[in-house]
Amino acid sequence: MLRVRCLRGGSRGAEAAHLIGATVGRVVSGWVSRACSFRNNSSSAAAQLPLSMDEHAHGPEPTPAQPECPVSAYNEWDPLEEVIVGRAENACVPPFTVEVKANTYEKHWPFYQRFGGQSFPKEHLQKAVDEIEEMCTILALEGVTVKRPEPLNWSEEYKTPDFSSTGMYAAMPRDILLVVGNEIIEAPMAWRARFFEYRAYRPLIKDYFRRGAKWTTAPKPTMSDELYDQDYPIRTVEDRHKLAAQGKFVTNFMGIEWMRRHLAPTYRIHTISFRDPNPMHIDATFNIIGPGLVLSNPDRPCNQIEMFRKAGWTVVTPPTPLIPDSHPLWMSSKWLSMNVLMLDEKRVMVDANETSIHKMFENLGIKPIKVNIRHANSLGGGFHCWTTDVRRRGTLQSYFH
Repeated sequence: MLRVRCLRGGSRGAEAAHLIGATVGRVVSGWVSRACSFRNNSSSAAAQLPLSMDEHAHGPEPTPAQPECPVSAYNEWDPLEEVIVGRAENACVPPFTVEVKANTYEKHWPFYQRFGGQSFPKEHLQKAVDEIEEMCTILALEGVTVKRPEPLNWSEEYKTPDFSSTGMYAAMPRDILLVVGNEIIEAPMAWRARFFEYRAYRPLIKDYFRRGAKWTTAPKPTMSDELYDQDYPIRTVEDRHKLAAQGKFVTNFMGIEWMRRHLAPTYRIHTISFRDPNPMHIDATFNIIGPGLVLSNPDRPCNQIEMFRKAGWTVVTPPTPLIPDSHPLWMSSKWLSMNVLMLDEKRVMVDANETSIHKMFENLGIKPIKVNIRHANSLGGGFHCWTTDVRRRGTLQSYFH
C-alpha cells in the first residue's frame, strides 16, 4: 500500500533529517509500507514447530498481550489522538549568523543584528505563550492528548569544538521530530542556535521509547565554518532565483539520501520542488489536508503538481492571507494562514483571524476550529509547525494508483 506523508521541513530551512531543502529540497513522500503490528507473533511461529511432550499435555503457555505502541501516525488527517505542542517560554532571537541570514527576509536583518542572542520582545513573547496555552486547552477540549517539551534556558552560551552560540527555543517540534508509523526520527538542525534543542524533547521521547516506540537520531552535522558558504549572495529575491536555477540551495541532498536509505525498502521517497526563492515552510507552500486533497500556494507553484493530478488528487488554491503588513513575522511569510493542523478529515485548526480561509474549508465540508496565535506566528510558524503528531487513529491506505 502507498501512503502519503510530507517530510516537513519546518520553518528554519535545512533540518537534514526531514529533508526539505530550498527550492528543490522540499520533500513529499509516497511511502510503500506494510501495516505494522505491535502484537507478539511468537505464537504463530511456534505453531510451525514440533510440540514437546509438555506442550502436548498442557498446551503452549499463552502469550501475554503487548500494549499498543503509543506512537502511530500514517498520515496527517486521521483522527488526532495525541500531539506534542511546542513552548514559547524563554525563546531567544538567534545570533545573526550566515545560516540565519540565508533563511530570513532582508527587511528583518536589523532585528537580528540588534537582538541576536537576547530574548524576543518580552511583551510580544508573553502574548505568544498565552496563545499557545489557549491552543493546548482547545486541543484538549477537542479530545486530543497534549504533551509539551521541557522549559529550558535558551540564553546560555554553549560551545562545541566547531562553533559557539546561544540557544533559540523549543517552539516548533515539527522541525525536529518526524513520526513515521511507530518510529520517531529526531532531526538535526541547520541553525547553530538550535543544535541542542533536542534536549527539551528527550524526556518525552524516552517515555515513548520505553512504551514501545522506535527512536532514531539522524546524523548531526558539525556545523563548522567550512560547511557554510559565507559569501552566499542572497540580498535580493533575484539572487535567490539565480542560485536556485544553478542548483545551489540553502540545504543539500544528503539528508534526503539518508532518509531514502533509512526508510528503504519499506518506504519510497519522492522529491518535489517549488518556485520559491525564500523557502521556510513546506506547510505554508504545500499542505496535504486529506486523502487526495492538498493546499497549494499560488505564489509558490509545485513543479511536479501533475503527478498529483494524474492520481486524481484535488488541488486547492487557498485565498490570499489577511494578516496586516504591520504585524511582525520575523521568520515567516503571511502564508502561515495555510499552515493548519487537521484534527481529522472534517475538523481543522485554523487562524481565527483568517475569515477567507474559514469559508474555503467550510466549502470543502471541513469545520474550522478557530484559534488566535498571531503573536506565536511571529516566532516562525503556524499550527502545523507548532505541533508534531504522535498518534492518529487510522491504517495504511493507498492514495496513488
